[in-house]
Amino acid sequence: MDPILQYHQEWTRRQFFKGAGLKVGGIALAGLMGNAEGNKAGNHIHPALPGFPHFAPRAKRLIYLHMNGAPSQLDLFDHKPGLKKVFDTELPDSIRNGQRITTMTSGQKRFPVAPSKFAFRQCGASGIWMSDLVPHMQGIADHICMVKSVTTDAINHDPACTFVMSGSEIPGKPSLGSWLTYGLGSACDNLPAFVVFTPTFPKDSQAQALFTRMWSSGFLSTKFDGVALRGVGDPVLFVKNPPGVSVTDRRVMLDALNRLNQKTMERFADPETQTRMAQYEMAFRMQASVPDLTDLSGESQATLDMYGPNVQKPGTYAHSALLSRRLVERGVRVIKILHRGWDQHSDLPRLMKGQCMDVDQPTAALITDLNQRGLLDDTLVVFGGEFGRTVYCQGKLSREDYGRDHHPRNFCMWMAGGGIKAGASYGETDDFSYNVVENPVHVNDLNATILHCMGIDHNRFRFPFQGLEQKLTGTEPAEIVRNILA
Repeated sequence: MDPILQYHQEWTRRQFFKGAGLKVGGIALAGLMGNAEGNKAGNHIHPALPGFPHFAPRAKRLIYLHMNGAPSQLDLFDHKPGLKKVFDTELPDSIRNGQRITTMTSGQKRFPVAPSKFAFRQCGASGIWMSDLVPHMQGIADHICMVKSVTTDAINHDPACTFVMSGSEIPGKPSLGSWLTYGLGSACDNLPAFVVFTPTFPKDSQAQALFTRMWSSGFLSTKFDGVALRGVGDPVLFVKNPPGVSVTDRRVMLDALNRLNQKTMERFADPETQTRMAQYEMAFRMQASVPDLTDLSGESQATLDMYGPNVQKPGTYAHSALLSRRLVERGVRVIKILHRGWDQHSDLPRLMKGQCMDVDQPTAALITDLNQRGLLDDTLVVFGGEFGRTVYCQGKLSREDYGRDHHPRNFCMWMAGGGIKAGASYGETDDFSYNVVENPVHVNDLNATILHCMGIDHNRFRFPFQGLEQKLTGTEPAEIVRNILA
């Protein structure tokens, strides 16, 4: 027998009384503190934890747009016009200041400055700088808050993506979406609380791998895993009944299986048995909800046109963006879109143009669509990658062609909706977009701010594991970025 299960089955008298007092007290406290919203949430398949949210949230749900591979802040949002005067000159040692660099450029004899070849302009009444690579995002400048001073600890993709998605470079920790669904539950009973899209991307892109740890539940129960909706074939594998099996037949089979699983649960007390039962039930409900979700026939032509020409092609970023809005309308708590292909070590101008053509219009449409439907005020949208790119060129440099290496010291992300100040810019970098000179925002600070918008105190949101009270924001102090809050 599994020794852990045996331990739980054979509690001693001392162990029982040691834990019973606190548990009974916690149940009583939860009952006393329950409110109408909490009682309503308790009726759902995925209820919130007792006492959650900690305070009134500004955002009820999160859409996280992750540009996997790290888009260049120098070519999108961090305007540095003075670099044109120092084209192909050596990056000053005083700017680099001994910073570690990757093995992909550490052997270069020179570190020549590579200005962006793209034109920038100030957008909207807010005057936020954006490049001409993202003309549609320029139109939503007054809805977003541009954070130009994000910093991270990781310099390579795998640990950096793991870090920005889970608050730790070490695999095995829950993702942001899993933390949120664990704490806040879901208002939707017919779809997963946490949904993930991994859309297509331009074929010639320099793509990095995606890892399931970016949406996994880590040491939390597997029922808090993100559910990936596929872009090819059925959105969820085996969601349809096989030929000859009716809905009634499936219901009878699941009821019989649940009775067997309940007996297993009573015998072994394995919480994963409960998870399996809940997953079977959710799969049954999704047989009706998923086809309705993916049926776009009810969308107006104006809405479809707003998202761009690829919106009706399943598996594209545009299709995923529109489905994200439809998921929000159905009460799904967390949606992540992970778009690959942003790792431009060479041929950056051409490749980045293709990437932006894929995501620019649908991203702007998503913000506009949410706003028009009154959903943006309580939906938090986050856009960004895992780190930035270097001002110096990797490989051969010309005014029309260059590449950029990884750069963890600063990069840009933007946020919109759900409690975030609209039409604002926060943080500044030096003249080379190499170091933060004003208002640094660590990745853990960003996650603390996301939790705050969702009504959660990140310091009180803990889970005991491996002898440590684990938090999304880690063991080092993290601060809510209050100056970007509305």
